[in-house]
Amino acid sequence: MRSISRFAAVALLAVGAAAFAQGYPNKPIKVVVPYAPGGNMEHWRPTLAKVSQILGQPLLMENRPGAGGNIGSDTVAKSPGDGYTLLIGTIGTHAINPSAYARMPYDAIKDFTPIVSLATMTNVAIVHPAMPVKTIQEFIAHAKASPGKLNFGSPGNGSSAHLTGELFNQVAGVSMQHVPYKGSAPAMLDLMAGRLDIMFDNIPLPLQHIKAGKLRGLAVTAAQRSAVLPELPTLGEAGVQGFDVSSWYGIYAPAGLPKELVARVNAAFNEALRVPEIREQLTAQGWTVTGGTPEQFGAFTQAELDRWAKVVKAANVRVE
Repeated sequence: MRSISRFAAVALLAVGAAAFAQGYPNKPIKVVVPYAPGGNMEHWRPTLAKVSQILGQPLLMENRPGAGGNIGSDTVAKSPGDGYTLLIGTIGTHAINPSAYARMPYDAIKDFTPIVSLATMTNVAIVHPAMPVKTIQEFIAHAKASPGKLNFGSPGNGSSAHLTGELFNQVAGVSMQHVPYKGSAPAMLDLMAGRLDIMFDNIPLPLQHIKAGKLRGLAVTAAQRSAVLPELPTLGEAGVQGFDVSSWYGIYAPAGLPKELVARVNAAFNEALRVPEIREQLTAQGWTVTGGTPEQFGAFTQAELDRWAKVVKAANVRVE
């Protein structure tokens, strides 16, 4: 009798979960953006609008900036796992911050349910046109000839651009000083004014300046060339072996989201990412659209977390 009762209970739970998934969503879904309005996060509005159409409920972006993305991410980590709160997570919130920050309010793995990878974006190594180098190898030679005298800028301590520069120091065998800024824009202004030697930043902001000749692109940091800067080699092609760095974005939910809802949200985002107009819009802005399964995104998150922990430790990066 007990085994029959257990079987019946499991069956009822399965039926209840399926019915819950069929009725989901029946109200708007909040999508937390853990950064200030503007920037690369704005690129995702068309995708979220399409997902809204697919699910039949609005997806409302809510900016919760602060602490390099930790504040907004923690808000989601502490929300109910009912499918009505999602997070646009990044390489910062789920790969770099857990090792770089002295105090973390959440566990990047245990406190979240991975839903789907959205896209990746390579960084580009950029210098002022007056810098006496035309290739990344020439820059490395220049840096080695002046150890400790060159610098690189970033949007701030612990940012992906900062860690890309630190990894470049390690892999290329150079010693550049990091100069943190409060955002990419002021760092870019100093680079164009000749007060910085190099930056490794996401493509969208420097793209127009590269096209206009105000900045010189040397190489991209991913394993593949960029569709919007196809003339630039990868660092690997330029002789810096083992260098493959891309910023990335994906959708997470709080831990404990039922697998039926995980599958529903994953399917909706994958469908939206397959729409030609959305793919073309994202590609034109420098993104490489990914998509995929929750399992793939979970494994990717863990691998990135492990990878950047080693870089952070080697560079002795600590954000208080």
